[in-house]
Amino acid sequence: MKPILTSLIALLIWFNANAQSNFYKMSVGAGAGITQSFGDLAKHDLGLAGYGTFDYLFTPFVSLGIEGQMGEINGGDVFNDPHNRQFINSYKAFSINGKLYLGAVIDYGRTGFANAVKGLYVGAGAGVLMNKMRYVARQKLTDPSYTFPGKDSSNDLLVPLNIGIAFNFMDRYGYYKYGINFNYQANVTLGEGMDGYDDSPLRFKSGNPDIYTYFSIGLKYHFGSTGLSIKNLY
Repeated sequence: MKPILTSLIALLIWFNANAQSNFYKMSVGAGAGITQSFGDLAKHDLGLAGYGTFDYLFTPFVSLGIEGQMGEINGGDVFNDPHNRQFINSYKAFSINGKLYLGAVIDYGRTGFANAVKGLYVGAGAGVLMNKMRYVARQKLTDPSYTFPGKDSSNDLLVPLNIGIAFNFMDRYGYYKYGINFNYQANVTLGEGMDGYDDSPLRFKSGNPDIYTYFSIGLKYHFGSTGLSIKNLY
C-alpha cells in the first residue's frame, strides 16, 4: 500500500509541476517603426521613429512598463494644403503602459491556433508628448499678412492605446528569454501642440483631438528575478 501511495503522490507532484512554468519578471525592448499624423491638416504624412521599453511582468501575460519614443511626426503640404500649412515635429514621448495578453484569459495547448495567438495583447497608458517643430509653415502663401498662431515647442498629455502580438522564445532552461514584438499604437494628445498650429476654432473648425499612430517592430530581452506561472508556457 505504501509504495502505491508514494507513486500517486509523485505522480500528482509531476502533473502539478508540468502545469506550471517559471518566467522572468522583467524585460527590455527596442525597435523602430512608422508614425502617421491625424491632426487638423488635410494630409496625414508618414515619419520614422524609434523606441525603447522596460516592462515588469506580474505574470507572463500581465505587464506594466515605461516607453520612450523619439522621431518625427509629419503632416500637411505647403503647396497643396488648402491653407498652405505643413509641419515636421521632431518629437519625444514618454509613457506608462499596461498590457493584458490573450494567454491570460484563454486556455491553450502546446499546439494549435490558440497557442499561436496567446501573445496577442491590448494595452493603454498615459504620458507626455514633447513637441519640437523642425519646420512649420507660419505664413499663408495666398495671404502673407496672416501668421498662423502656435508654438514651436510645447508639451501635451498623451493617451497611448496599444494592440499587438509578441512571439517569445525559450532558453535552454525553459524560460522566455527573447522575443519579437509587433505593435500598433494610437496616441491621443490632449492639446494642440502636435502639429504646431493653434488657430482659433472660429477660423479653422476642427473640434477633434490631434492623434498620431505608430506601427513598430522590435526585439525584447527577458531577465531578472523569476516568478511562477500557473499556466504552462510551452
